[in-house]
Amino acid sequence: MDRIIVLPGDGIGPEVTREARRVLEAVAARHGLKLGFEEALIGGASIEATGTPLADDVVALCRESRAVLLGAVGGPQWDEMPVETRPEKGLLRIRKDLGLFANLRPASVFSALVGASSLRPEVVDGIDLLVVRELTGGLYFGEPRGIALVEGEREGRNTMVYTEHEIARIARVAFESAARRRRHVTHVHKANVLEVSQLWMQVVEEVARDYADVELSHQLVDSCAMLLVREPKRFDVMVTSNLFGDILSDEAAMITGSLGMLPSASLGEGGIGLYEPVHGSAPDIAGQDLANPLAAILSAAMLLEHSLDAAPAATEVREAVSRVLAAGHRTGDLVLDDHEGDTLGCRAMGDLVIEQLESAP
Repeated sequence: MDRIIVLPGDGIGPEVTREARRVLEAVAARHGLKLGFEEALIGGASIEATGTPLADDVVALCRESRAVLLGAVGGPQWDEMPVETRPEKGLLRIRKDLGLFANLRPASVFSALVGASSLRPEVVDGIDLLVVRELTGGLYFGEPRGIALVEGEREGRNTMVYTEHEIARIARVAFESAARRRRHVTHVHKANVLEVSQLWMQVVEEVARDYADVELSHQLVDSCAMLLVREPKRFDVMVTSNLFGDILSDEAAMITGSLGMLPSASLGEGGIGLYEPVHGSAPDIAGQDLANPLAAILSAAMLLEHSLDAAPAATEVREAVSRVLAAGHRTGDLVLDDHEGDTLGCRAMGDLVIEQLESAP
């Protein structure tokens, strides 16, 4: 039996992970997959229960699992805490401790939601890009860091550090992904001013020699942000550092219409994957059955594909989501002024996806 650890987290996390788990159970029954689920705490929920955003025994539990399904972390009640003890530190730690260096964030548009984007339909229709973000290095982890009093005034410092090994392994993930897609990698950088980006340029070029059938181009991060809005369909796979990937993947998500639709996978060399929706904990709607569970459900599809080697099951989940949307069903974040279908809560949307799964041939 494959054990899946569910970390519901904070805010709407428990609601959306509940629906994702229900979908996993339904599709597992159809495909003869044997799954066992166990829940544990992370983020603010863990702080309240244990005093820490991620307990050691939860890390050990995750290490012994096949995959981890995560909701979201954070909320205003913890915003005034010291940075080192806030809920987000639990997320950073689990990525680091599990060696999850590659974050895959696909951004595509369901045909039924083309009108939900703030861009013109002809600009977004057909978007299918993948942001491959390095996840355990760069500014978020580099030392020295902190705030100190220097010559009578406060000084904040963060350090961007990357080794060639870290760059090469994330570049390989990008090239392998592109080889299964449209065979184009865009390396996003700031090599005109950053020595770290200059090293990225060198190492990515070296890795590219092993993938002669994949085209490589380089793009400055500022112009890439502009091109994502102007010509998003030009991109296939984008590979970049932790900070740039964090920003650009959220931009790509909003281009598609809603953060509530975008899944992600964090993968490493140890065989464990962590799967989570791109959106945050949305504490303003938590507990009101208003959340959109589709990003969490699509994250579960990525879990099936990458951790359980069950690509047909993953395809069934995505097709079920597509049929639900095509029938006009929406959660509140997806409703447009001219919407003629119904507006559903989190649980009802999960019910419909499961109904579509179970009625599929």
